[in-house]
Amino acid sequence: MPFDSTHLTAREKQMVAKLVDAAGLLDCIFWHQSDPEGLKLYLSLANSTNSRDKMLRELLKINGGRFDQIDDNKPFVGTDPAPPGRGFFLPQETRASLEQHISSGRFEKSAVYSPYTVEKMCAIGTDKEYWGPCFDPYHAAFGDFLNPMAADLREAADLSDDPAFANFLRLRADALLTDDYYKSDLAWMDLENPKFDVVFAPYETYLDGLLGVKTSYGASVMIRNDAESKKLAVFQKYVPDLQESLPLAHGDLPSERGQRSPMEVVDAIYRSGDLLHGYQAVADNLPNDPRIHQEKGSKKIFWKNFMDARVNYVILPLAGRLMPADQAKMVTGEGTLDFVILHEISHGLGPTYVHGTKTDIREAIGPQYLGLEESKADITGMTCVKWLVDHGAIPKEKLNEIYASFLGETFRTIRFGIAEAHGAGAMMEISYLTEHGAIRRDASTGLYAADFQKMPAAIASLAKELLEQEATGDRARTENWFKKYAVMPPELAAALAKGSDIPVDVDPDFDFHPPLR
Repeated sequence: MPFDSTHLTAREKQMVAKLVDAAGLLDCIFWHQSDPEGLKLYLSLANSTNSRDKMLRELLKINGGRFDQIDDNKPFVGTDPAPPGRGFFLPQETRASLEQHISSGRFEKSAVYSPYTVEKMCAIGTDKEYWGPCFDPYHAAFGDFLNPMAADLREAADLSDDPAFANFLRLRADALLTDDYYKSDLAWMDLENPKFDVVFAPYETYLDGLLGVKTSYGASVMIRNDAESKKLAVFQKYVPDLQESLPLAHGDLPSERGQRSPMEVVDAIYRSGDLLHGYQAVADNLPNDPRIHQEKGSKKIFWKNFMDARVNYVILPLAGRLMPADQAKMVTGEGTLDFVILHEISHGLGPTYVHGTKTDIREAIGPQYLGLEESKADITGMTCVKWLVDHGAIPKEKLNEIYASFLGETFRTIRFGIAEAHGAGAMMEISYLTEHGAIRRDASTGLYAADFQKMPAAIASLAKELLEQEATGDRARTENWFKKYAVMPPELAAALAKGSDIPVDVDPDFDFHPPLR
């Protein structure tokens, strides 16, 4: 994606180059987590001039491995399915076998469920006399990449003219070598409108289909869009009120009063890891550590260059195929941005732990948590839109535009396939809202439209259900819910097929490139 670097000083360009190099090293780790065999194949094709090899290499890059994310992770190289535990666990492991090993004392539960360990074959025994499975911390397993990565961050810090940003980079370098991100996350939250910023950590758990706890590395090197960032202030000041307005018992809603909720609009100079391969995020809410949420809140990031590309090349053309003309024209970039902003705010709203405990909701729900949390953020965000309209923060005449934009964006998300967390969550939303009459399909045209009168009540009802699932940490309830609602009906599949010539997502190509490793 083109980036105008002419306004950067020579020193800033050197700093960015160090950050991009570090991000390139991080990408190598992500490949080892996602599909080590896919990485070998990707590197082997680097110098091929054959057109089929070039296409295969591009597919490997897009997916971060040999498994097609928009076709339920089916292999497009070979026939072996994607292991549920990807590169985090040995191929033969199951959740039941891991629990059995914990019960027998072979594995420590803390090691198995740590977000920062990977299972591998190790020399074990008193004198390391035999080989067997063990869990290695990330900083040891990936040290060959993390050590030079940390050095890059420290050199970037030396080049930064922003003392707070430099301090954060040094703390993050330390964190990469210890797997303890708490102190650096606090420093990241305290940055005040930095010109440059980075996402640079193993945060998300989308890859772990076995336990849903292992984090994959992701990075984004970013420059602030100050004018657009200032527009977020209207949303920022209402965060505590939005938390208290949610349809959930008060005891399950930790107060957001006194908590900062920094928000920034940025352009991505470079991405790697789980922010480069597969689903191209236009926004994020980080960090995911519930301790940080309680102490500092969370940071909302909006990537304007990715949002503009998504709206112009995917959402608007798709809405024109699937929605009646009068509603398709109501789908707008501004309405989509409003929905996305409230989606990200809502990741930070709702329960922090399972009711009455300090149990992480992610651990309690398991792999289905990802789809649940994405749905919770979508639907809670839409209840927040209605609250803001009712309280005069958003003009009433914009409400239907945001509802229509939400529908257009939801159709886009489902095209990633319902094996993917965002797609599964979006499919569930469409099914539920259709069941309650808030979305209607015209049998004669096959087009889908929102019933604006029924939307508020249906969305509020769904928000209550999803928030309660998180508050109770009831794994069976969530699994059964998604079995019922996250099902693709044939008529929707046929409708989506009408947009087969429309891109599923953007495929970024950056001006900055780290060296191939």
